[in-house]
Amino acid sequence: MKNAITRKNLMALTGLFLCFFLVIHLLGNLQLLLAPDKAQLQYNLYSDFLSNNILIKIISYVLYASILAHTIDSIYLTIKAKKASGSPYVRDRRNRASKWYARQMMLLGTIVFAFLVIHLKNFWFTYKFGILPADANGNKDLYGLVVNSFQDLWYVIFYSIAILALGFHLLHGFFSAFRSLGLYHPTYDKLVKSIGVLFALAITAGYVIIPFYIYLNL
Repeated sequence: MKNAITRKNLMALTGLFLCFFLVIHLLGNLQLLLAPDKAQLQYNLYSDFLSNNILIKIISYVLYASILAHTIDSIYLTIKAKKASGSPYVRDRRNRASKWYARQMMLLGTIVFAFLVIHLKNFWFTYKFGILPADANGNKDLYGLVVNSFQDLWYVIFYSIAILALGFHLLHGFFSAFRSLGLYHPTYDKLVKSIGVLFALAITAGYVIIPFYIYLNL
């Protein structure tokens, strides 16, 4: 029992850290909505700063560790919960007490993780180890790579589906993280739920609007 609680706390802490990262990453990506000439130079300068800043590099290692810890813990807890649930032949009536996305956190997380691997390969790996042309300021043109990727409708759709999965994952995960950490009280229960819903909607809308804007306008 103690081990399960510790793992739930770790998953909650890593989840909240990843939520913080989502906000920071989105704020940086919103530069893609600027006028093309300005967006290219500003986004590439921003990417170069992140790539060469030692503090950002340290935070990135914490980010990678958090993703792995969150994923491993979620798999462990899901397997343990299934073993403890008893016979698979018992009729599942959990839909009467919980939302479908709360019961499908593992599936949603798997979709997000698979997307993350592909996303890192297409952008991060290419930026770090591939050959990209330089912009007018001499920085690697990550902006051009992003724009070219989002001019393919299939990738826009794939990206959007993954972000929707992330949004549903956040709908349950944000509130669940606070409960796992013992920060639950009837007085502010509804407030935390409302903040979680608004956060999930803002993150989903913010990330989804970028590929569609690029696809339709550039």
